[in-house]
Amino acid sequence: MNGNPLYHWIALTVSTALMLPVPAAMLAGWTPPWMRKRQAGIRLRAYGFLCCYALMLLNAIPRIADASYETVMACMSAGFGCIAAAAVLFLLAERKDSRARTGGPVASRDG
Repeated sequence: MNGNPLYHWIALTVSTALMLPVPAAMLAGWTPPWMRKRQAGIRLRAYGFLCCYALMLLNAIPRIADASYETVMACMSAGFGCIAAAAVLFLLAERKDSRARTGGPVASRDG
C-alpha cells in the first residue's frame, strides 16, 4: 500500500519547495502581488495554505516510514480535517476581505 518511499520523498520535497515559502512570507508580512487588493484576510489565507501543506505531510510521512495500514488510514482521515480547516479559513478570509472593501456592517445608534 505504501509504495516506493522515494516517490513520496520526491513529492514531499516538491510540495515543500512550492507550498511552504509563500505562506511563511505572508505570515512574516509580505503580500504577494496578486493579493495586494485583498490584504484584510492575508493571515487567514496563509494559515489555510499551511493546512493544505499539513495534508501533504500527513499523507507522505506515514508512507515514507512504511507505517501500518491503520496508521496510514488514520493520518489520511486527519488530512480531511486539515482540508476542512483550510476551506473554513479561506472562506473567513474572503468574508473579511469583502467586509473591508464595503466598509463592513454599519451599526445604527437609533436601535
